[in-house]
Amino acid sequence: MGSLLNQNDEPAQVAVIMVPLPAQGHLNQLMQLSCLLSKYGLQVHYIGSSVHNRQARLRVNGLNPQDLSKIRFHDIPTPTFESPPPKHDSSNKFPGQLQPAWDASLSQRQPIFEFLRGIAMKYKRVVVVHDPLMAFVVQDVSSIPNAESYVFNCISAFSQAAFIYEKMGKRFPLEIPKEVPVFEGCCSDEIITFAALQQEPLKYRAGDIYNTSRLIEGPYLDLLADKDIVGDRKSWAIGPILPPDIPSRDSPPKCLQWLDQQKPNSVIYVSFGTTTSLSDEEIKELALGLEQSRHKFIWVLRDADKGDIFTGETRRAELPKGFEERVEGVGIVVRDWAPQPEILSHPATGGFMSHCGWNSCMESVIMGVPIAAWPMHSDQPRNAFLMSEILKVGIVVRKWGPIGEMVKASSIENAVKRLMASEEGKEIRKRAEKLGVAIRRATGEGGDSRLALDSFIAHITR
Repeated sequence: MGSLLNQNDEPAQVAVIMVPLPAQGHLNQLMQLSCLLSKYGLQVHYIGSSVHNRQARLRVNGLNPQDLSKIRFHDIPTPTFESPPPKHDSSNKFPGQLQPAWDASLSQRQPIFEFLRGIAMKYKRVVVVHDPLMAFVVQDVSSIPNAESYVFNCISAFSQAAFIYEKMGKRFPLEIPKEVPVFEGCCSDEIITFAALQQEPLKYRAGDIYNTSRLIEGPYLDLLADKDIVGDRKSWAIGPILPPDIPSRDSPPKCLQWLDQQKPNSVIYVSFGTTTSLSDEEIKELALGLEQSRHKFIWVLRDADKGDIFTGETRRAELPKGFEERVEGVGIVVRDWAPQPEILSHPATGGFMSHCGWNSCMESVIMGVPIAAWPMHSDQPRNAFLMSEILKVGIVVRKWGPIGEMVKASSIENAVKRLMASEEGKEIRKRAEKLGVAIRRATGEGGDSRLALDSFIAHITR
């Protein structure tokens, strides 16, 4: 990737402004994109509250610290928000404790506009890249003559296309193996209301960027490019945006040291992201299921994030009595932040039990690791469908159905054995590994995703 210089060897006069949604999976993806764009010699600014900028920097996974040092962070004032006490019951459809932070982000419209107006006086062009759920906040870009905005879609093209056709009341136009999970019941009314605020401002965007690859989602990207849906707006599928080569650490954490002692493809990694809190009963069933499977595991056991991860008490979930002693040598439980890309890229990791957030799906795909899908809310049921039924690089632990339905230890045990120790599991792993190789090739020089990224860079620096 070359630096963008003009004939006088002066930096190109383009500034890129990143405006993420204050939720970890979204902060993370826009951070990865920031580092990617900075390698092209672009000046990249990352905007958010001081709390969420700090969170984004603290939880950087799989990125080179030198790349991160090139990003300019700007703290935008945000009113104090208080997270409600987190729920730990299985009826928690969506992380209500993040809602106050999202609502507070709406007040960033004026400070962000003032920042953009100031920076627009210093650059030939200002390019705003924002989360679709921050469209309301950045809508005033349209009033700045030398500024334009692009949406960075943090969900799969399949999920987005399915949602659009469902909203239009139309049948999904492509042949698929089974009926697509419906969106109804996936999100709380508050989240749906928040998303509705973004619909009108989204019309101001100049184009769409997708964290996906044509190799896995070409037909769905074509649906989203239909003029009836996007008009004349351009789109670019540049993913996965996580670098395939994860930098090594001088002092790897305990979980990576433990993985170093395990055989190839022998460990299943278990993590449900940052927006799900398991109930005590769910934790008990999962613990028993993992123990009864007799397979090696790394289990990240954390509560869902609050609006401010640096304040207040965090719940320490209780495991069954004697569990950690009984599984010593077989598995480990991680209760703090886990280096997920490094775990997935490790040769010992042979499976990933996941909620199927799109960030996790992309990380598993690029690392060639098959998924045991356990969707919880939002776009996750459709992502799980894509991974298991269409790409066939995973199995289903919990079929999407009524919220609150308990997954028993026996089902978890069977899912682990099926993915890690059956002929079916071996075939799924082969497909995942083959897909991983192809995806890494697509992000390399001359690959489809790299060419799309080059095209986007050429467009914004035109």
